[in-house]
Amino acid sequence: MNEDIRQQVQSIKRSFRLMMDGATAASMRAKGLNYKLNWGATLPRLREMADELGKNYHLAIELWKEDVRECKILATMTMPPGEMLPEIVDLWMEQTPNVEIAEQAVFNLYQHLPYAADKAFRWLSAPDDLTQICGYHLLSRLFMKGNRPDERDINEFIDQALAALQSQNTILQKAAMQSMIHFAELGLVYERLAQSALKRINMNFV
Repeated sequence: MNEDIRQQVQSIKRSFRLMMDGATAASMRAKGLNYKLNWGATLPRLREMADELGKNYHLAIELWKEDVRECKILATMTMPPGEMLPEIVDLWMEQTPNVEIAEQAVFNLYQHLPYAADKAFRWLSAPDDLTQICGYHLLSRLFMKGNRPDERDINEFIDQALAALQSQNTILQKAAMQSMIHFAELGLVYERLAQSALKRINMNFV
């Protein structure tokens, strides 16, 4: 690690003490969001810090390596989307500890990647629920931006979403339903496709 980056990471970690919110951290633990270290810093405070730091590939890489909630979130905020290689995204996805970090990665970074759609559709068929959840969150963001999938991707999305909606994981179910809702918002044809698909499993929009 570059010495300047190393010192910057240490300085950032020390600054978290000033943002410490024990009640927030305790609330996260109660919801099952466990971290090796969690200062309970709010997202607006972290966004302010990220804006001050600016985009920095090497800093983001080193921040992600830290097993600290705030470091992981800052990494997603400071990574330049245009510089992040697909294999680094795969590595980060494998190392994503929970739903909060997955959601932050999608919102702050993944939705801005030039190959975001390719990753999202690949993640839908992942063997683990967390990667699938990340895929549905990412597709929701892309659909909200008006990205329209082609016929092959539509069929893949609907097949995978129907399976997710029937899973035992309620978080996965919710993520799949949200993506289905945003898919339907792309236009009348998409809405009819979504409604027809949901009827196959005796469901409707919630």
